[in-house]
Amino acid sequence: MALPAKAPAEPITPQQEVTRIAELRPVHAAFAWFRAHEREIAERQIELARIPAPPFGEQARAVWLRDRFAELGLEDAHVDEAGNVLAVRPGSDAEAKYLALAAHIDTVFPAGTPLDIRREGSRLLGPGISDNGAGVVALLALAGALETAEIRHAAPILFLGDVGEEGEGDLRGMRHLFSDARWKEAIAYTLVLDGAATDTVVTEGLGSRRFEVTLHGPGGHSWSDFGAPNPVVILARAISLFSGVHVPAEPRTAYNVGNIRGGTSVNSIPESASMKVDLRSLSAAEIDRLERALREAVGEAVAEAKKSAGRRGGEIACEIRLIGSRPAAELKPGARILEVVEAVDAHLGNASRVHRASTDANIPLSLGREAVGLGAGGAGGGAHTLHEWYDPSGRDFGLKRILLAALTLSGVSE
Repeated sequence: MALPAKAPAEPITPQQEVTRIAELRPVHAAFAWFRAHEREIAERQIELARIPAPPFGEQARAVWLRDRFAELGLEDAHVDEAGNVLAVRPGSDAEAKYLALAAHIDTVFPAGTPLDIRREGSRLLGPGISDNGAGVVALLALAGALETAEIRHAAPILFLGDVGEEGEGDLRGMRHLFSDARWKEAIAYTLVLDGAATDTVVTEGLGSRRFEVTLHGPGGHSWSDFGAPNPVVILARAISLFSGVHVPAEPRTAYNVGNIRGGTSVNSIPESASMKVDLRSLSAAEIDRLERALREAVGEAVAEAKKSAGRRGGEIACEIRLIGSRPAAELKPGARILEVVEAVDAHLGNASRVHRASTDANIPLSLGREAVGLGAGGAGGGAHTLHEWYDPSGRDFGLKRILLAALTLSGVSE
């Protein structure tokens, strides 16, 4: 008599897999490592934040991070052509694609900014201490816990400290990584660690486009050449015209004039003036519309100035230069990476919501890859100011959340 056929095994859900991994002894050892080494992690964070890393000036911090990666036993720790810091923790499956754990190492602060990094009570204070000191030291904490607890995973893990996330960096580090023949097809999932907290999962990349508008005129003396076109006044008129553009609530759209420069003295008509403008929206069409409105406002202001100046006006030259463009993108429905993070949050009892932001995740998302952004735990505030702060209380919870997501995505056997 033939034996009855076995029913096919039910597929393991992300929730079941997270629960199984969370119960493994080495994983509990890693959790304990996070708690036991908080003081050391915070000291590393202070040390990191004291190393200047302005946009396009991240070299010293990159070398520091490369050396820390090597000390933690990661393989092939090096700085690539773009300035990114890469290191690998091999997996047991030679055919598996990589999980990337990424955190940007640059700050928004220009070269020469005083870096008064210090501890006051439970808080760490100073520029860049949270954004993205918290994310970078999370990489070190994860690598340290994995090594000490001797956790073995199937897929290899790429540890990445990338450059160019802030300001005019235009995500150049991530762009380089995902255009590099070595990596562009080798990465299956990307967890971007940026800042503090545990209450969001970034699944939508907020699009942005940035311009530098520069005007050149004849210049002159404020008295004897009065009436000649003044580039600062023309820019002011352009800003006034542009600020009247309609901005919809849905899709959410915004703009900002973040920098104005020009002139040499109070009694000189400037020969040149410039401004930097940031346009953002969930919709590429809205960004296109804002760009047209900006160009029209500048054109109208220049035309008005030429008409007013008449014969004595001289030449007015205008240049509108694109200095940054971040693609709007979102995670595809049913993506495994989000299912895993949501399963981790359910297991930990963590309340989180999907969120949109402009982060390193914009690049893999725009290429159709699975990527999300997560906070590194603790709490922070005052980002992009000299009064930035970070409170590491509860940091181990955020690290536990990232570790469980990483191990579920990379695969862990008994």
